[in-house]
Amino acid sequence: MSYFNVRVYGLLINQNNEVLVSDEEEYGIQFSKFPGGGLEFGEGLLDGLKREFVEECNAEMEIISHFYTTDFFEKSSFNDSQVISIYYLVKEKAPLDLVFKTKIFNFDSEGEILQAFRWVKIQDLAIDEITFKTDKVVAQLLKDQFAKP
Repeated sequence: MSYFNVRVYGLLINQNNEVLVSDEEEYGIQFSKFPGGGLEFGEGLLDGLKREFVEECNAEMEIISHFYTTDFFEKSSFNDSQVISIYYLVKEKAPLDLVFKTKIFNFDSEGEILQAFRWVKIQDLAIDEITFKTDKVVAQLLKDQFAKP
């Protein structure tokens, strides 16, 4: 059985023109992406995004505007679903209370699910360090629109 997997992500850009990137490891698979995740049944996109930021970052977000929606086929890396991802520009309602890393996959703990956050200058965002196909497209769009010389 095939099904759709709707995911929603937030692009948080700080005053230094850096975007928040989430480095994660689940069951031995490492990946880098933007904060966010799967929509739950009965949930709207914006409510889902706000919930994901509370769960992942313990932070409330204000949604600024839609940025991008997947416009090509992408199969999930984890199951047989077709992934549809929606990205929004977001702004934090209060400063984030997180430990920020400077190196990729620099986790503080061990376990089946790990997560660490880092700020990456948009002009220095390496497309090949972003794992998933749609996130790579969004990373390039961010560079095209927000990278400062």
